[in-house]
Amino acid sequence: METTQRDELSSFLNVLPPVDFCCVYGSTLHPNNQDKSKMVDYILGVSDPMKWHSENLKMNSDHYASWMVHLGGARLITNVADKVGVGVHFNPFVNWNDRKLKYGVVRMHDLVQDILDWNRFYLSGRLQKPVHLLIDNLDIEDVNSVNKRAAISAALLLLPPKFTEEDLYAKICSLSYMGDLRMFFAEDTNKVKKIVKGQFDLFQSMYKPFLEECETKNILRSSSAEASHTRLVQDSSVSATRSLVSSLPASVRSQMGKSLGEKKIVSETGRVTGEVCIGSREEAAKCMEKVMRRRVMVSSGRQAVSGFLAAGAINATMYLSQKMRKAWNSRA
Repeated sequence: METTQRDELSSFLNVLPPVDFCCVYGSTLHPNNQDKSKMVDYILGVSDPMKWHSENLKMNSDHYASWMVHLGGARLITNVADKVGVGVHFNPFVNWNDRKLKYGVVRMHDLVQDILDWNRFYLSGRLQKPVHLLIDNLDIEDVNSVNKRAAISAALLLLPPKFTEEDLYAKICSLSYMGDLRMFFAEDTNKVKKIVKGQFDLFQSMYKPFLEECETKNILRSSSAEASHTRLVQDSSVSATRSLVSSLPASVRSQMGKSLGEKKIVSETGRVTGEVCIGSREEAAKCMEKVMRRRVMVSSGRQAVSGFLAAGAINATMYLSQKMRKAWNSRA
């Protein structure tokens, strides 16, 4: 991202309370994107969402409103995000400097937990795709390495023995849309394909170290190289499958263990861990997909309800109608 574009995107943060983490994502990152009518998407990580929302309401709402109103609004936003949604409050249709913005605010602790454990698989799924960091005070980029490694493992489980590099990124990208309620009526059916094609180089640079890691472990190898059609071959044996499953977050392995069985492994230090019993690759892949589909479905449903309650029915309906228009156009 060029310095001018970075400075322009960062300048929005000057009118908000301080944040510990900020990234932008979506079509803003497309190398050839010059369309300023496109919405710019931000994720903001803060230590105390209620305090942050209260400060934000003071800074960016009616100056004559009382602190009690600000506090009440901040409490409502935070409670809806935490108890109804998945810990993220999105504010869509923000007009600033002739641009439309959307930003989501999340507690830093919740962001880290989702990245490491996929307990909600909401923002962790977003961070498996290209984003551009503007602020990273707590080194989330390093923490996200665990998330990206797990994403490659999950994608490989769902792919056949031979596939292209583009297939791999499409499968990684699709993980967070499996079971997403919006995909049934309010999302572009070609969304995954468009994301990968528009940001292929970004996906490559993002996942190159992890592909090399898989090659070192003899899980994956290149059979030919031709731009986005690089052919890849993976080891589909049960032992390779076990290795991939072991790289998945503990909460996913735990759910898989309930379906497939689990055996206890005692390490040299005496630590007891559970290992999912793998009978076949197909069985493991099907089980993991079921776990992820259920997780995404629940999170997307909760977040949709949270959006209606916290952002207001008018804003939420406008956002949903915009999504539905894209969805129907993609089906035409």
